[in-house]
Amino acid sequence: MQRQLVGVVTRDQNSKTRRVEVARLYRHPKYGKIVRARTICYAHDENNVSMKGDTVEIVECRPRSRTKRWELVRVVQMGNRAPAVSETVEAAV
Repeated sequence: MQRQLVGVVTRDQNSKTRRVEVARLYRHPKYGKIVRARTICYAHDENNVSMKGDTVEIVECRPRSRTKRWELVRVVQMGNRAPAVSETVEAAV
């Protein structure tokens, strides 16, 4: 069973690689306080469809490099960015 996570893209500088932060909440074992934590995953984005600020779904895969162990499935929600030229042409047709 492959794990699936939803997170936010925080870096998109490298081609076909995205840095995704997955936020989580857990209860501290001793004090009982709710603690906010994050996990950083490097995901493979074959077509460079995601950009910084996007919410994406990633799935566990075979190791693609020293750090990349995840693969982009889909963009759940676009962040604060203008649509690409191809997206505006499709919307006009």
